[in-house]
Amino acid sequence: MADKSTESEAPAEAASDSPTGSPAQPNPTLPEGFGELDRTAIDTARVLAMDAVQKVGNGHPGTAMSLAPLAYLLFQKWIRHDPSDPNWVARDRFVLSPGHTALTLYTQLYFSGYGLELDDLEALRTWGSQTPGHPEVGHTKGVETTTGPLGQGVGNAVGMAMAARRERGIWDPSAGPAEDSVFDHTIWAIASDGDLQEGISGEASSLAGTQQLGNLVVVYDDNKISIEDDTTIAFTEDVAARYEAYGWHVQHVADSEDLAAMDAALAAAKAETTRPSLVVSRSIIGWPSPGKQNTGGIHGSALGEEEVAATKKVLGFDPEQTFQVADEVIAHTRKVLERGQAARAEWQPGFDAWKQANPDQAALFDRMRTRTLPEGWADALPTFDADPKGMATRKASGAVLAAIYPALPELWGGSADLAESNNTAVEGEPSFLPPSRQTKMWNGGPFGRTLHFGIREHAMGSIMNGIALHGGTRVYGGTFLTFSDYMRPAVRLAALMQLPVTYVWTHDSIGLGEDGPTHQPIEHLAALRAIIGLDVVRPADANETAVAWRTILENNDRPAGIVLSRQNLPVFDRSELGSAEGTAKGAYVLAEASGGTPEVILMSTGSEVQIAVAAREQLEAAGTPTRVVSIPCQEWFAEQGPAYRDEVLPPTVKARVSIEAAVAMGWREFVGDAGRIVGLDHYGASASFQKLYDEFGLTAEAVVAAARESIQAAADGAGPASGADVPTHENAHTADH
Repeated sequence: MADKSTESEAPAEAASDSPTGSPAQPNPTLPEGFGELDRTAIDTARVLAMDAVQKVGNGHPGTAMSLAPLAYLLFQKWIRHDPSDPNWVARDRFVLSPGHTALTLYTQLYFSGYGLELDDLEALRTWGSQTPGHPEVGHTKGVETTTGPLGQGVGNAVGMAMAARRERGIWDPSAGPAEDSVFDHTIWAIASDGDLQEGISGEASSLAGTQQLGNLVVVYDDNKISIEDDTTIAFTEDVAARYEAYGWHVQHVADSEDLAAMDAALAAAKAETTRPSLVVSRSIIGWPSPGKQNTGGIHGSALGEEEVAATKKVLGFDPEQTFQVADEVIAHTRKVLERGQAARAEWQPGFDAWKQANPDQAALFDRMRTRTLPEGWADALPTFDADPKGMATRKASGAVLAAIYPALPELWGGSADLAESNNTAVEGEPSFLPPSRQTKMWNGGPFGRTLHFGIREHAMGSIMNGIALHGGTRVYGGTFLTFSDYMRPAVRLAALMQLPVTYVWTHDSIGLGEDGPTHQPIEHLAALRAIIGLDVVRPADANETAVAWRTILENNDRPAGIVLSRQNLPVFDRSELGSAEGTAKGAYVLAEASGGTPEVILMSTGSEVQIAVAAREQLEAAGTPTRVVSIPCQEWFAEQGPAYRDEVLPPTVKARVSIEAAVAMGWREFVGDAGRIVGLDHYGASASFQKLYDEFGLTAEAVVAAARESIQAAADGAGPASGADVPTHENAHTADH
C-alpha cells in the first residue's frame, strides 16, 4: 500500500490545529463540487432524525443531527461502495461505533439506495422494521457490524483493517507492501466521546498504532456531551495527544459544519498509508436546535413537537410536515448508485486480470468467500496413541493447529501475550507485523499469520469480530479461561452476530495449580454456557481435542471456545473405550456398563473425565454396572435428536453423577432430581493440582460415594440431597487464607 503523501497534515486553512475550547459558530462551507442541493440533503437528514425519533417517542436524535454533514460527505464522496452490490469485495468498510445514533447510518443508506426507503425511517425502533434501535449486521443491507456497546466498533474497525491486510497477502502475494493491489481499500469509522471513554477502544487503538494500519481512518465526533451532559465531569484528557502517542496521524477540524475543512482532512487521512488516522471533529450536538443544542437532553430523547417545529423553521423546512424529502434531493443522493457501479466497473478488469494470472489464489479466493473448507483437509488431523501419562489438551491443540495450517491458509491467530501458554503460535509461521516491529523472537511481515494482541483480551475479542466480519479468514485468539471475563462483551457480540471466531481458553480449572485462586476459573464455564449461540467445548483428552477443532471449523454460523488444560491428561485407549468421534455430537458413551445396562451414569467434561473413568472401575469392581459419558460440548449435544440423547443418557436411568471442577450451575438438568453433582462451590487455592483435587473432593472416591447416594435416592424416589450437592471442605482455604 503505497505512501501517497510525504506530508499528510491537512492544509492549515482546511483543518484547525486547536483541539480544545468551544466550537466555532457553524460555518457550513462546502467542498469543491458540492452545491446547494447537497446542503439541502444534509439538512433533510437532520429533519429525518428529528421526525423519526419524535414519531416513535424514543431514540437519539442529537448526534444524528450534528453528524449529518460528515456522514453525507463520507457516503457521497469518500467511501468507495456500490449499493447495488453491498458485498463487493473491494468496497470500503464503514463502522458506526456509536450505534445509538443509528439514524446517522440509516439515513445515508436511504439516500444512497441500499434498499431502505422513507417508510423504513418512519418505522424506526419498531417491531419487524429494517431500522432497529442499533445497527445489526445481516439485518439491514449496508450495515457492516452490529454496534451499540460503546467502543466495540472501534475494535471491529481495527480488526477489519488487519483482515484487509492479511487477505491481500493471501490473495495477492506478488504485490509488495508498497505496491497497489486490486484488494486495497479503506476502513472508515466514526467514534464518539463514549467510544473513546471505554477502555476497549484504547486497547484496540494502541494495537492499531503498533500495526501501522494505514488503511484505517477514524473520525472522532468531539461534541463533549453524553447522557449526563457535559463530559467535563468525567472525561478530560487530550484525546489527540493520546492518539499521537499511540502512533496515529492526528488532525483537527474545529467546526464539523465546515465540510471543506473536513474534506481536506479526509483527503490527508486517506493519503497517509503508513499510520492509522484520527480526525478530531469538534461538533455541536443537536445543531441547529435553538433550545436543546449542546445539551445532554438532546442526546437520548425526542426533542418535543415545539422544538422540532422551531428547528425546522431554522432550517427552512415546513414545521407542519413530517418526513419531508424533496424529490430532487433523493434523485441527487441516489446518484451514488451510478458512481458506485462505475467504480466497480473500473475495478473489474484489474480483478479479472488478477484471476487469470493467479489461478491458485483465485480458487482460494472463491473458497474463502463462502468459507468452504477444502476437500480432504481433515485428513491432516493428528491422532494420538494411548498414553496413561498423557498430554495437556493445550499441547494437543497446538499440535492440531500445526498439522492443519498447511491445508488451511485462511486460519490464523494468536493470543493475548500468552502464546507459549496457550500453544497458539505455530512454529515457523511468520508474525503479522510491520517490518519495524519485528523482534529476535518474533519476525515475519505485514502479511504474516501469527497475531500478537498484547495483553488486551477485550480488544482481542472485538478485533477478532472485525476480522470475521471483513471476509473469509478464520481467526482464533487465546488467553486463560479466567480472563475470558475481560472479553465477555465481545464474545456476546460474536454470538449475536453469529461470527465463526474461535477462543482458545487454556488453564481451564484448579488444575492449573500454584498460580492460585486469581487464575483458577470456577464460575466461568457456567457463565460462558449462558451465552446464547456460543459453543463451549471442553475436551477430555488429545483425541477429543482434534475432533473438537474439526467440528468447530466445520461450523460457519457461530463462535466457539475450546477450553483446554494446563496439566497432562491421560490419552484414553480408544480400542477399549468409545471413539473420540463422539465429540462431534457433544456427548457420547466413553465407557459402557457391564452387561450394557447401567445402574448409574457418570458424566463429565475435560480434566475430570479421567476421574469418572477411575470411579467406574471401582463401582464395576463392586458389582455396580456403570456407564461413563463424556460431554465435551453441551451445545452440540442439545442439537442432536431426542433418540440419540436418550441413547446416551437413557431416561430410565435415574442414578446419575456429574463431575466438573466448577460451579454446579447447569448440571441439574442432566443429572435429574435423584442425581448428584460433584463440583466446587468455592474459589481455589495455591498448591499443586493433585493436592487441590484431593483437598477439594474431586476424586474417584468422592464420585463413588455420590454414585451410591444417587442410586439410593433413585430407588427411594427421592429428590436432590439437602443443601448443596457440591462437597464442601471447611479447611480447604486455610493454607492460602
